[in-house]
Amino acid sequence: MATVADLMTKDVLTVEPSDTIGEAAEKMHAANVGAVVVVEDMVRIVGIVTERDLLRAVAQRARAAEARVRMWMTENPVTIAPETTVDDAAKMMFEHNFRHLPVVKDGRPLGIVSLRLLARWAFDRSK
Repeated sequence: MATVADLMTKDVLTVEPSDTIGEAAEKMHAANVGAVVVVEDMVRIVGIVTERDLLRAVAQRARAAEARVRMWMTENPVTIAPETTVDDAAKMMFEHNFRHLPVVKDGRPLGIVSLRLLARWAFDRSK
């Protein structure tokens, strides 16, 4: 059975809580991704910022150059272990309406799994 370690994106894009939402959006845009993991002390995951979080900030008229990530991030995100099966990850994402799940081992981010990656994996298997 395939695990998320087999298909996760290993280059985890990160920001710090003190970064601005504008900086987070710039990083996401440059990397063409829909989420960044928020870390403290360079390793400890404290949140995640997704496109939905940025949309919420814009809708509430937050100033991108001033508003801090800590105010708009989703705190204490659900994470999964690298040995989590692809099926279990997909089930969790569908049940909680997530599009991104950080993959963590010993409290450190190893990667991230997106709904897009899971869909691509399923499509490739169906061929």
